[in-house]
Amino acid sequence: MAHSHAHDHAPARYNRAFAIGVALNLAYVVAEATFGILAHSLALLADAGHNLSDVLGLLLAWGAHRLAQRSPTARRTYGWRRSSILAALGNAFILLIAVGGIAWEAVNRFADPQPLAGNVVVWVAAVGVVINTGTALLFMKGRESDLNIRGAFLHMAADAGVSLGVVVAGLVIGATGWLWIDPAVSLVIAVVITVGTWGLLRESTNLALDAVPEGIDPDEVRDYLRALPGVEQVHDLHIWAMSTTETALTVHLVKPDAEIDDALLARICRELHDRFGIEHATVQFERGDAENPCGLVPDEVV
Repeated sequence: MAHSHAHDHAPARYNRAFAIGVALNLAYVVAEATFGILAHSLALLADAGHNLSDVLGLLLAWGAHRLAQRSPTARRTYGWRRSSILAALGNAFILLIAVGGIAWEAVNRFADPQPLAGNVVVWVAAVGVVINTGTALLFMKGRESDLNIRGAFLHMAADAGVSLGVVVAGLVIGATGWLWIDPAVSLVIAVVITVGTWGLLRESTNLALDAVPEGIDPDEVRDYLRALPGVEQVHDLHIWAMSTTETALTVHLVKPDAEIDDALLARICRELHDRFGIEHATVQFERGDAENPCGLVPDEVV
């Protein structure tokens, strides 16, 4: 058997990025909620609630990022890596709950529109565009390699767009007096959050259920293993995520002339990492003895 480890955690700079992002967004939430109450703006209050959920999401992702760096123990042999997956899943649920609250309040406000201080809405939301865009840029580099970082980036980028929408709504209300624009923008906010969250929910759920991570084709992995010299059969192949940045694999390879071959094992682990991004590989060789068959040969057996 062979084991390959690669601790490809997000760089330490993301600790600073999370700290800056949380501080900026928390300050903005307080300001936005305050002005939303003073201006009787559901759009601002809705966006403040959404931004508060993003602060909670950033805290979850930050905590998981730190936990994932802890060393394995005798009890937790993979360390706390999976906490990053659970954080992404929790983040998705928090956002969906926020969407429900926003949509409910928007529908009620359509029936009972409230006067709105358009200039206040415009200026507060404009500040949000700047803060959310700046926070999103903090996570731009890591968005392709870490689901937590990508979630933070997408949420902040979406918030920048939502805040821009609130600016437009404030300008329209100031020019026309159409109060229905406010709850309408709130519903648009709800749709934007739902669309942005759906991918995060789907992928984090798949990772929590040990599905093959997106970006890895199990058939290509199987074909690669089957093409190895002397290998006649590949079975009991499993590929799953240990965290949002690390992937593991276990497999049985039937090789009639199997013998201890550290060079081949090292090559397999290296190529699985370089070609498929699989950091932790466990390979079991078998000779295919008909009198002592492996009980895990059928694909449906786990």
